Amino acid sequence: MAALAAVAAAGLAAATLTTAASAAAQPEATAAAVGSGYWHTSGSQILDSAGNPVRIAGINWYGFETTDELAHGLWAQDYHSIVDDIKNLGYNTIRIPFSDQMVESSFVPSNLSYYGSTGPINTDLKGLTSMQILQKIVTYAGQDGLKVILDDHRSEAGNTAEANGLWYTSTYTNQDWVNDWVTMATAFANNPTVIGFDLRNEPHTPAGDTYAQGATWGTGDTSTDVRLAYEAAGNAILKVDPNVLIFCEGISEFPDSAATGGYDSTWWGGDLQGVAQYPVTLSSAGHVVYSAHDYGPDLFQQTWFNSSTTSASLDAVWNQYWGYIPQQGIAPLWVGEFGTDNTAADVSSSAAGSQGQWFSSLVSYIKSNNLSWTYWALNGEDSFALLDSQYDPTPALAAKQSLLATIQFPLSGTATSPSASATSASHSASPSASASASPSHSASASASPSSNPTTPSSGTCTATVTTQSSWAGGFVDNITVTAGSKALTSWIVSFAWPGDQQITSSYGGTATQSGKNVTITNASYNGTVAAGTSVSNIGIQGTWSSSDALPTSVSCS
Repeated sequence: MAALAAVAAAGLAAATLTTAASAAAQPEATAAAVGSGYWHTSGSQILDSAGNPVRIAGINWYGFETTDELAHGLWAQDYHSIVDDIKNLGYNTIRIPFSDQMVESSFVPSNLSYYGSTGPINTDLKGLTSMQILQKIVTYAGQDGLKVILDDHRSEAGNTAEANGLWYTSTYTNQDWVNDWVTMATAFANNPTVIGFDLRNEPHTPAGDTYAQGATWGTGDTSTDVRLAYEAAGNAILKVDPNVLIFCEGISEFPDSAATGGYDSTWWGGDLQGVAQYPVTLSSAGHVVYSAHDYGPDLFQQTWFNSSTTSASLDAVWNQYWGYIPQQGIAPLWVGEFGTDNTAADVSSSAAGSQGQWFSSLVSYIKSNNLSWTYWALNGEDSFALLDSQYDPTPALAAKQSLLATIQFPLSGTATSPSASATSASHSASPSASASASPSHSASASASPSSNPTTPSSGTCTATVTTQSSWAGGFVDNITVTAGSKALTSWIVSFAWPGDQQITSSYGGTATQSGKNVTITNASYNGTVAAGTSVSNIGIQGTWSSSDALPTSVSCS
């Protein structure tokens, strides 16, 4: 979490990674759908392997970077369920922090449970090191159609950003940091679920230090110029993992543009003004994405939060520090962290200088500038939590989830083939599921997913059911609801299975099944659909034995 040097960032945690064996490569579905394969950059855009424009629209899930060396929440829920929740809530990417200590001296973590309220949980994590657990989570995220960004959050295990503001310490040296990144790149090479690496969390100038003592940009001093460090680590990574994105965060202050001898100060990791003159240049083009962190007055009362604050004045701040980068076509911009508390005012207040004004304005800015982002944080113990303390699937604040849903970016081609691993079946914790896919229900068999005919029952809306992924004995289908000439305030989708499918879970709506008949009603945050527009972050997961054909007729009312 970002903070000024004078402010301790709350709720961040640090971890330790292990140099375990390389994760098995997870090939993408053969369909060249949006989001497939590795991603690369062109101008201000991120493109998938087929050249489709894509956006990171994700969530931070921390814990590996703490002394727990483990993603948090596994004391309450199975990791499969948490990953499913991330997918079901419409996020397409998980940013996972870790520490250099975890890379170099991993251990078997203990802060997780093997039995929860619904029975056994996390049973396949027993006896595994932190790195092996990370690889398990990454593998399942890929099977769930998600992408992953790994974030070097700090050197030793602990909380918040590194105290010295740099990417190294006396214990974990600059060369150790580069070596640790090579270890991580080797561990996840040839695995397009991991689209890239966030090289260092929140470089900054510590309180009481001068600009030259903390992280600098463009000074040419190899001990403080984080741009040079990014180039060294980025090139080392690309030698072993040549297709990944390299995410480069900003610093916390930079010489002011008026050349008065002063410095512009902002959030840790939030100042990218130096990119204009000193861009990160790697050994090959198409890899650099710049990242900024941004927070509201609840974390620190920045000078731009006052009784005169407007959305336009906030836009001007963001344009100054990092918004100009995509606007000028220099590179893509990713808002790697931003978050707010869980009251209605913290999301949508219009009061000048308030937390809600900042949050709603930033969401609008992200949307209008077509930016990538990851919300801080999923974790139920965080002050900006998306989930509750038990990591239940329902968001802690529906209004916040609803607003974030307006800037989400569904991917249609990132679910990995169940045959990619002999020990895990897509969307199932059971290792015994067959690896063969059913051709009658498989999106990976053709360039475009199969879909069903649509029959509107009342003329108010139409709906389609489309295959996202399929395997022997299981499937995930997507539902799209489109409003007619009048706006919807709620919707119901109905159909009958032609086969013997049974729904096991749903997202973006509540699914009920009686025999072959299925009814899906809207969630609290997506019932309102403007005339002529669609809502599509809706899905169902299920099982089948003899037939999993799509329904021949779908009704919407």
